[in-house]
Amino acid sequence: MLRAVFALIAIASAAWCATIRLYLTDGSYHVVREYEVKEDRVRFYSLERSDWEEIPLDLVDLARTRKEFDEKGAERKKEMEWLQAEETAEREHEREVSSVPMDAGVYLVDGEQLKSIPVAELEAVSDKRRSVLKVITPVPIVSGKQSVIVKGENAPTVVTTPTPEFYIRLQQQERFGLLRLKPRKGERLVEEWSVAPVTNQIYEQHEDVEVFRRQVDFNLYKLWPVKPLEPGEYAVAEFSPGEANIQIWDFGYWPGGTPASQPDEDKSRGRKKRGAAK
Repeated sequence: MLRAVFALIAIASAAWCATIRLYLTDGSYHVVREYEVKEDRVRFYSLERSDWEEIPLDLVDLARTRKEFDEKGAERKKEMEWLQAEETAEREHEREVSSVPMDAGVYLVDGEQLKSIPVAELEAVSDKRRSVLKVITPVPIVSGKQSVIVKGENAPTVVTTPTPEFYIRLQQQERFGLLRLKPRKGERLVEEWSVAPVTNQIYEQHEDVEVFRRQVDFNLYKLWPVKPLEPGEYAVAEFSPGEANIQIWDFGYWPGGTPASQPDEDKSRGRKKRGAAK
């Protein structure tokens, strides 16, 4: 569409370039294709009569003629620059959209490449049962409290930048965002559910990370954290609030590349305290 508009304006600009108002000192003008000053006369090609004509120079307002031509030329230049910028932006947008795979999921921006992050398998854990969560068809919910967890203390995907960027292509319009996960022994807590008796109303609690969101295309978004992340475990999450329906794509942010590369601050503080006691 933009290219068609660009072409039409280019044609219109070319048409305008082919017409010049040659103003006379009495305020009237001739519509001409071109003109030239020859000593005491002005020779011009009249578009009205399709022929060359001449007129005394002292009858022509050259200053007004040139001023209008220069102003129109500056306007045309701005229009063309704006259209070229729009066309460049449109091409970049098309390139961005086509670079993201069509499959629903989350893709980490890794330099000039996109890295697909696998969806994590979640479990709903209560005092009485442990059930694997299924997208679209969640597990039966019973009153009380349940924890949604992902096995393993660390995600297989690790990023080393505190401001990672992701694309998420949704299968359907749902809520999505970035969560911080809480490590526990052998697992990570995604969120907790409080299920009301009788009504089975679900209240979800999780740690949101503030993010920027930009819609790239239908059901395609780019997101990244507003503030640099602290080292830890995180996940891009897609969920339906109040419906016990959530799926995540987990990752860890560790500047050194692995959790083991991070200094153990608690142990370090403990050693300092013991040293001070001595």
